[in-house]
Amino acid sequence: MLSAESLHLIDREVAKYPSDQKQSAVMAALRIAQTEKRWLATETIEFVASYLGMAPMAVYEVASFYNMYDLKPVGEHKIAVCTNLPCALSGGVEAAEYLQHKLGIGFNQTTADGRFTLKEAECMGACGDAPVMLHNNHKMCCRMTHAQIDAMLEELSK
Repeated sequence: MLSAESLHLIDREVAKYPSDQKQSAVMAALRIAQTEKRWLATETIEFVASYLGMAPMAVYEVASFYNMYDLKPVGEHKIAVCTNLPCALSGGVEAAEYLQHKLGIGFNQTTADGRFTLKEAECMGACGDAPVMLHNNHKMCCRMTHAQIDAMLEELSK
């Protein structure tokens, strides 16, 4: 279900814990699986559960609790915008509205071409750098002005 490379990465995460605590690597395993598959289908969650010796529901509970995991297909570029109070007061909501206008979609929607998905995010711990966005759960973009948003979208559209 997952590539040999992904399984190797999961094994490296599992090795960080005592042998009877494989389930402690569940968040890392889900991240690795999502990186490969781009989202977590039921079959992928069940595979991770089996691989870690966990009940599928226990893995689903983790995947559905944290907003960095996608339980539905997302675009090639997922952009999450923090709109929590500190970011909202420092331009987060305006940046989100600007992105919605530029992409022609709302939160939890994907552009017709499948390139971009826009998500509303919880605090990313960079309140002093607002507005803050996260690209594909890996690259944090800070102090995003309209010009910087335009440049980001242009770069991602290549």
